[in-house]
Amino acid sequence: MEFHHKSVLLSECIEELRIRPDGIYVDGTLGGGGHSLEICRRLTGSGRLIGIDQDADAICAATRRLDEFKDRVTIIRSNFCYMKDELQKLGVASVDGVVLDLGVSSYQLDTAERGFTYREDAPLDMRMDTRQTTTAADIVNEYSEMELYRVIRDYGEEGFAKNIARHIVIARKEKKLETTGELIHVIKAAIPMRARAGGGHPAKRTFQAIRIELNRELEVLEESLEGMVDLLNEGGRICVITFHSLEDRIVKNKFRDLENPCTCPKEFPVCICGKQSKGTVITRKPILPSQEEVEINSRAKSAKLRVFERGGSYGRNGIHKESFFERSARTDADGKQEP
Repeated sequence: MEFHHKSVLLSECIEELRIRPDGIYVDGTLGGGGHSLEICRRLTGSGRLIGIDQDADAICAATRRLDEFKDRVTIIRSNFCYMKDELQKLGVASVDGVVLDLGVSSYQLDTAERGFTYREDAPLDMRMDTRQTTTAADIVNEYSEMELYRVIRDYGEEGFAKNIARHIVIARKEKKLETTGELIHVIKAAIPMRARAGGGHPAKRTFQAIRIELNRELEVLEESLEGMVDLLNEGGRICVITFHSLEDRIVKNKFRDLENPCTCPKEFPVCICGKQSKGTVITRKPILPSQEEVEINSRAKSAKLRVFERGGSYGRNGIHKESFFERSARTDADGKQEP
């Protein structure tokens, strides 16, 4: 099956990146190369695009799609959490922009044998990086009932998480659960008929939860965002597209903390903690897809784009707050503060 993924919020993301023709940009979730292609089209000969993805199929598809720009493109099979290390190998210390298009791709969902979909019967896989040995089947069959409950509740925000976890444990005592169809059967049995009448497929939230746990999606995101901001040159931007509330919450909170890291009490007139802002949140509210885009691509419905720009010194609410150290530096030899 050919790798196909329609990039969501493509024009909005490219616009917010404010691409410099001679800049260096990183697509940390390369996928089919949709965002990377538009970046490359705006680069001159000295510009550079570095694409990172852990999915071998995505690497092959993007390599073909970006072939006309191969002189300015470097493609790496890795996870974006290793971005700094991968760039160091290339001799790149800083970049002008980073793009992350999170979640599962259309190709991964539509390729049944990858085990992401709950619409067809296939092996319980869900690995974004097939070099990984642990699969979704290992989680379903080896996690304790309490661990399954935690995963389904926290990552799937599933109201029937406890009952689903209990039913999984009961079912696997009779036979190991090996396919998506077998897991779906168990999930349906754990959810009352009236609750299954609306709200989409009954297995949707549980499948999302297992996928997130298996691929450590939220941990990787939370642990990586600050490091990617640190890689940006002054004025450089990071654009992150999320598809569910858990991801969006992490991005929103991390960007806010990077803009206003001060931990001093609000009543303090100056900052004494010494923590410096790393930039500005450009999107106070996330950018959402247009109604037209949602009608063309239903998977865009839940997408949100948030943008952060490196540079500047800001205090609470984005207003510059002079630090204790800055104020001390402006004090003259007689102990009088300069105006």
